Amino acid sequence: MAQPLYALLDGNNFYVSCERIFYPRLHGRPVVVLSNNDGCAIARSDEAKALGIKMGAPWFQIRHLEHEAGLVALSANFALYGDISDRMMSLAARLGHRQEVYSIDECFLDVAGLREATEQARATREQILRWIDLPTCIGIAPTKTLAKLANHIAKSAERKPGSYPPRLAQVCNLAELSERQREWLYQRTPVGEVWGVGPRIGRQLQEAGISTVLDLIRLDPATIKARWSVVLERTVRELRGTPCIDLDHAPAPKQQIAVTRSFGQRVTELAELKEAITEFASRAAQKLRAQDSHASAVLVFIRTSPFTPQAPQYSRSITVPLRLPSSDTLQIVNAALAGLERIYRAGYDYAKAGVMLLDLQ
Repeated sequence: MAQPLYALLDGNNFYVSCERIFYPRLHGRPVVVLSNNDGCAIARSDEAKALGIKMGAPWFQIRHLEHEAGLVALSANFALYGDISDRMMSLAARLGHRQEVYSIDECFLDVAGLREATEQARATREQILRWIDLPTCIGIAPTKTLAKLANHIAKSAERKPGSYPPRLAQVCNLAELSERQREWLYQRTPVGEVWGVGPRIGRQLQEAGISTVLDLIRLDPATIKARWSVVLERTVRELRGTPCIDLDHAPAPKQQIAVTRSFGQRVTELAELKEAITEFASRAAQKLRAQDSHASAVLVFIRTSPFTPQAPQYSRSITVPLRLPSSDTLQIVNAALAGLERIYRAGYDYAKAGVMLLDLQ
């Protein structure tokens, strides 16, 4: 049996990159995408980050940069982002045996047993860039937490020369490195970059003298469980290379919530898809309330399997805005079903479907 191996594919500065596909003049300029009613920045280009603009910065606080630094501010277009996301996910799915759409701009892929995984990942990245003009980075590792970390390294190596070896830019496969090489990377990486270590836990770890990923890995798991939580203990086990989180078993994203599933058998009827979408939307609404959030839009997608190219192919998504931000299950389910009815086409064997909640407040 092949050893577990996961890839995390992530669209770089996703909302901004989607806008740049249609407005090439935005390349090289500081750009932010604003939330509903243009309240605050929910996406930033690298150039905007260099200006010191923080995620969630209120527009009125950064507006002066329009004239001082040429900042471009755009209103969010979630219908566009949903369509680009669906195209990216369809191409990404070909890299692995299974795919978990984690958020609108990220997906995990099961690449266990894949020969030349790094080269295949680079080919997938190049195909997405060539076909959609969307830049991505890919991290590969034996666990999902390490794959997230590898993705961070791949991005930083490209964006911040000198932070990590340039050969790890864009695609970073930790499984190919020696233990000594991995420890060198972990020593250079702040503990706050670990998936699942939020600001509060990050501060506690820093106060305890745990400032790097390597420091965290070297802690005794039993001590971590006793002092912090079983969740952080699981994170450390993942950092040590022991898989504890399978596909579709992950914490809810902070900016989007996604519930997706590949069907065990092909689904053809609208009634069957409605049943699945109702379940997905209900679970997403539950996660939304658990983190005290409200969603402004609901994205629903359906697609056939890219692994059966001989069968008719179909992949569509649609974003349905909510009249007011809501966490109500009925409203979210109704929006998802309305979107499903608009994109459903008879005559296809559907292999995957999902619901995403967007622009969380």
